[in-house]
Amino acid sequence: MTDLSIVIPAKNEAENLPALIDEIVVALSGEPDFEVIVVDDGSTDGTAQALLAARARFPMLRVLRHETSGGQSAAVHSGVRAARGAIIATLDGDGQNPPANLPALIAPLRAAGAGRIGIVAGQRVARQDTLSKRLASRFANALRGAMLDDGTRDTGCGLKAFRREAFLELPFFNHMHRYLPALFKRDGWTVAHVDVTHRGRGAGRSNYSNLQRALVGIVDLFGVMWLIRRRKTATPRDLSE
Repeated sequence: MTDLSIVIPAKNEAENLPALIDEIVVALSGEPDFEVIVVDDGSTDGTAQALLAARARFPMLRVLRHETSGGQSAAVHSGVRAARGAIIATLDGDGQNPPANLPALIAPLRAAGAGRIGIVAGQRVARQDTLSKRLASRFANALRGAMLDDGTRDTGCGLKAFRREAFLELPFFNHMHRYLPALFKRDGWTVAHVDVTHRGRGAGRSNYSNLQRALVGIVDLFGVMWLIRRRKTATPRDLSE
């Protein structure tokens, strides 16, 4: 049984996924066993067909599908629930997260004394995005960091690695993938960070705009603050009773 599962949320990424999976296989050539789970989040292009064709070349590939789009957090959650590995690594399906970073993300969770590390968050350097997207992300990360004190400068990076069981104990809500360091920290886990590379999108276009991110981000931010405060003020139950 594998101890490593790669989870990729994807929507309308037919042109990017086959090459991305090929890169993952190369990057993890030193792994004795792993699986790749792509969650097709209600794609309306040829994503499903491209993935089914890819299975003939990649026996470790598993494909899940949402008939209607539930969003990135729902796709990640579905993939993690279906995963067989104790360690999960995620990356976006648009090809902007180079799979060559995966070994560096996974390593801290396997290192000696890593028992309290719950998540390793990738932090992009030299981002290959538009200026408006970089500025919007910089503002959002600064605001989030000031309000949540999660110690992470780039929670929007899709490259992350974490413990499956710890993830499944987190409160699930839409857009939770943007707050994973804060949520893991809320549950008492240590958050580690690794600088990762970034590149331009190979094909297609983003499923989100800066305005969409801003509108949902404001609501989510206050919601996560409430979750953190609720955990801090919760009264522990005496198990000896």
